[in-house]
Amino acid sequence: MKIQTPVYYGDYLQLPKILSAQAPESTKYGKTAHDETLFIIIHQAYELWFKQILHELNSVREIMQQPFVPSTDLSVIIARIERVTTIQQLLIDQIQVMETMTSLDFMEFRDYLVPASGFQSIQFKLIEAILGIKSQHRMEVEKQFFNSRLKAEDKKLLEAEEAKISIFELLEAWLERMPFSQFEDFDFWGEYSQAVDKMLKQDREIISNNPVLDDRTRTMELKNLDMTQNTFNTLLDSSLYTAWQGEGKVRLSQKAMLSAVFIYLYRDYPALQMPFRILNALVEVDEKFTTWRYRHAIMVQRILGTKIGTGGSSGHEYLRSTTERNRAFIDFFNLATFLIPKSMIPTLPQNIKDQLDIVYDSFRS
Repeated sequence: MKIQTPVYYGDYLQLPKILSAQAPESTKYGKTAHDETLFIIIHQAYELWFKQILHELNSVREIMQQPFVPSTDLSVIIARIERVTTIQQLLIDQIQVMETMTSLDFMEFRDYLVPASGFQSIQFKLIEAILGIKSQHRMEVEKQFFNSRLKAEDKKLLEAEEAKISIFELLEAWLERMPFSQFEDFDFWGEYSQAVDKMLKQDREIISNNPVLDDRTRTMELKNLDMTQNTFNTLLDSSLYTAWQGEGKVRLSQKAMLSAVFIYLYRDYPALQMPFRILNALVEVDEKFTTWRYRHAIMVQRILGTKIGTGGSSGHEYLRSTTERNRAFIDFFNLATFLIPKSMIPTLPQNIKDQLDIVYDSFRS
């Protein structure tokens, strides 16, 4: 390839445009507030990283929209999701830079920003939508802010994104297509149910025979064990599981959930290692955004106290309330509920092991 035109560093990165994009509002009112430049640059950096996250997630969605996802594409998905989590760590770490600004420093220019708010970051809302957090999954207070704080063009952009299939929905369909948890000649879930019963029976005996526990504590722990039994029963009973979904306790379909449990139980087999890494990476995406929201909420409390946000929200209280709520892959966080000790995991028949393993010895009997 012959290079036609020499490229200059500053021109390639459009540095004149980027470095002249900081225009403090306080300057319009007299004296420029020193820390407003920091405030602007931090949020501009956030938006640039949001753009890169969207770039990665859109590519993941495009790959997962294929009717069949080749194993070679799974490694691409993993690499791009892991890049997202690395960027997220930068977002978290950047809060430390913001925290070098004191409450008094912020108050020098805060009132000039009304009603602008980080809540109006359309790119972050697009990230949430592509992951699978849509309007119906939000708190009522968030929906109200959506309608009143976004520009019309941003609102249309978000509505268009929410109309598209999300990574959560594609992941659910991908898990539903997996054949690993249903076998013609092997009742895996029957074996699993027996293993669960054995595990819970052992737990019940330990609680019942523990001389340290008083009657009240023993009764409470046995009641908790009954609840655990009901949870396992719900996983395996389609009608109970459907009721669970109706109550909003789980989003993932039963078929997809069963595949995910199977992947987690047998993740050491080569055929399941990449699917497990994908699920685990998406859990980390949720975890890091939750951490970022929490750190952001604490920072806001530290700088603003209980004052309302510039966008009219309740500030710290609003941010804190969304920290736990807005997680696309909470069902995968909860998969640990359905795991059992390795020693109790059902032994798979040899023909199924061979499907999940890499078999080099063609003469093995």
